[in-house]
Amino acid sequence: MTEARVAGVGLTHFGSHPDRTGRDLFATAALRALDDAGVPRGDVEELNYGNFMGALAEHQGHQAPLMAEAAGLDCPATRYEEACASAGVAVREAVRTVRAGDADVVLAGGMERMTNLPTDEVTEALAIAADDLFEVRAGVTFPGAYALMASAYFDAYGGSRRDLAHVASKNHENALPNEYAQYRREVSVEDALSAPPVAEPLHLYDACPITDGASALVIVSEEYAETHDVDAPVAVTGTGQGTDRMALADRDHLARTPAADDAAAAAYADAGVEAADVDVAEVHDCFTIAEVLAVESLGFFAPGEGIRAARDGVTTADGDLPVNLSGGLKAKGHPVGATGGSQIAELTRLLRGDHPNSEHVADAEVGVAHNAGGTVASAVVHVLEVAE
Repeated sequence: MTEARVAGVGLTHFGSHPDRTGRDLFATAALRALDDAGVPRGDVEELNYGNFMGALAEHQGHQAPLMAEAAGLDCPATRYEEACASAGVAVREAVRTVRAGDADVVLAGGMERMTNLPTDEVTEALAIAADDLFEVRAGVTFPGAYALMASAYFDAYGGSRRDLAHVASKNHENALPNEYAQYRREVSVEDALSAPPVAEPLHLYDACPITDGASALVIVSEEYAETHDVDAPVAVTGTGQGTDRMALADRDHLARTPAADDAAAAAYADAGVEAADVDVAEVHDCFTIAEVLAVESLGFFAPGEGIRAARDGVTTADGDLPVNLSGGLKAKGHPVGATGGSQIAELTRLLRGDHPNSEHVADAEVGVAHNAGGTVASAVVHVLEVAE
């Protein structure tokens, strides 16, 4: 089985792009990835494209061939939809395709255009990633759902809004030098604590923004990289996926994310590494409590211990295990169909040493990306390593 390498990455700025279409955004990311890789478009054998709400936000279904055309690709194109984990699944399938020897070059990533809709319509569109019959019709939205998860966590393990405020402040600090980030401004712990409530105990700075953006990765086989003299110093050595019950009411524990537990276990086993081997991580912090749940599912902390990780400085840029050096979804932004690809692009830049925050992980060799869908009914985890 061949090794899957990341040969190139491409991102757009995450934020508001009122004058651009979704196809324009994705074409920009795709062409940047191909240019970064030094791989000609004609060598791309498949396009794996993640998108969640394009049919609602842009009234455009069947987006995969449209995006292939926009990027100038002549190859089979498939859209992957797994809510906010759509691009993560697209990348996972690209890795599996390359490893199986079915293709040597796959372009994978995603796009979402969201800011063209009013906030209430975006909230409604995102809510379809929850259980319509038992949650959406009862008025549950994702801020409310994650507030329930945060409350359950506090009840089970303790913790406070101040602990979550440290997560928000940390990630905004990390986003400051990131040219792709939506919010490059400081948010102090006190700023986060004094922000207006969204759904108690979550307040404004506990939530990620509404975002437009695109991501793309060129995934190649080790043999292709060697034969074509392509510099691909980062390998995807592990990939895993997990699933949980959709409705929160059907779950055994609201303060745990078994889908991410399973995805992490599978990815670690696939790569032959353990949680203790990880030097840096990008995790799905759509809300601050989500980062806490993620670092516990990834095995960095026992249940109930992740809540103080940012406050104690463990997951800060200069901590023992930096988490979300990109700024995370919290500050970099969350164009839902693109996020999973963006996380891997950011990790690749960190491990290659060309990210503005690479100085904090100069000796890093192992990174982990954690991408979740909905209230973590879906989860995808990838292990990236500096190739020998």
